[in-house]
Amino acid sequence: MKFEDYRISEIIKANIAEMGFKRPTDIQYKSIPPILKREDVLAIAQTGTGKTAAFVIPVLQNLLKMGKPSSEHVQCVVMAPTHELAQQITAVFHNFSKGLRIKTLCIHGGTNQDDQIRSLQQGIDVVVATPGRLFDLRSQGYLKLDQLKILILDEADHMLDLGFIKDIKDLLRFIPKKRQTLFFSATINPKIKKLAYSIVKNPIRIQISPKDPVSKNVVHSIIHIEMDHKRFFLERIVNDYPTSKILCFVRTKVRAERVKKAMARVDIVAETIHSDKTDQERSSTMDAFKSGSLKLLIATDISARGIDIPGVDIVVNYDLPEIAENYVHRVGRTGRGKLKGSAIAFCSPEEETLKEDIELFLGKELTVQEIDHNTYSETVDFSLDATNDWKSLLENEEEFMKPKRKKRK
Repeated sequence: MKFEDYRISEIIKANIAEMGFKRPTDIQYKSIPPILKREDVLAIAQTGTGKTAAFVIPVLQNLLKMGKPSSEHVQCVVMAPTHELAQQITAVFHNFSKGLRIKTLCIHGGTNQDDQIRSLQQGIDVVVATPGRLFDLRSQGYLKLDQLKILILDEADHMLDLGFIKDIKDLLRFIPKKRQTLFFSATINPKIKKLAYSIVKNPIRIQISPKDPVSKNVVHSIIHIEMDHKRFFLERIVNDYPTSKILCFVRTKVRAERVKKAMARVDIVAETIHSDKTDQERSSTMDAFKSGSLKLLIATDISARGIDIPGVDIVVNYDLPEIAENYVHRVGRTGRGKLKGSAIAFCSPEEETLKEDIELFLGKELTVQEIDHNTYSETVDFSLDATNDWKSLLENEEEFMKPKRKKRK
């Protein structure tokens, strides 16, 4: 089946064609018909399967058929766990709604709310929001949800991980019970299932879950190295692949900044993205990485979920994730669509248990990239950082060996 075969607006079809889409992916093929029929949908699909378009396309068609309510009221709310994902979903709505009288607004924290309030007062059909700012604007009376027709929860499992379950349940108190609810999640577990069935009504359940949860386009390998030597191996990867776009995942915000400083010591330009960054910093960093002007991005898991970064060649798991399924979300940033990608994991002796958890989740062992003693020693000893360390030690030694002047009495 092709997109042109669906009974949707010709304008939407033209926008789909302009985006270069011809045939729906599995999740789109299974989701679009029931959503067009205004049924509730519970969809489980891994990252990179095209699930954003799976709900945007039919929702736009449904909004066209509904007509506009009073300008004060929003018709559709999409809740997303992070700023980046909210911005990405908004961009998809904008791309597919060109030429339509449907307005979409992205609202999230980290920015001045005045512009968002002005947009809401002028009339908005679709709001894509992170939970915090959504509730701020609703409580202030600027976001009117009492005539809401469609509620969409995207990356619901990640919202639970971030502790947003109370926010989701609170939202239900302010929106009509008679509505269409679309629930999208990358994984399913008892908590997710319980939340989903408390929100949706008689849903069409869709699950796209290949036996291998990671893309076949990604070549995986794991390297056993000491914790303190990880920076040397990241330096080597960057220097061995100077034209590649590399996304490096670390465990904490503090660690991200330390790795950035370590790269700076060896003249490698890197930027970080994590929750301590302002919205402007996060946006400019993502834009630079997407455009290719920035080749190395160091991130915490906030960037692993749902973000579509074109052309990531290599994902480096500098630190193994503490939650095994996050490995899948991390490596899902490369090998997207028909492109090939590489995923390299650094495993220190302290992380062996985490490695075993990941392999258990994947249902297979990761390929070990053996490094002989000479290669290992060369990587550490010939690093610019190691050279700097020696210079520092020599300078300290020279300072220590200098004859001390006797104080005059």
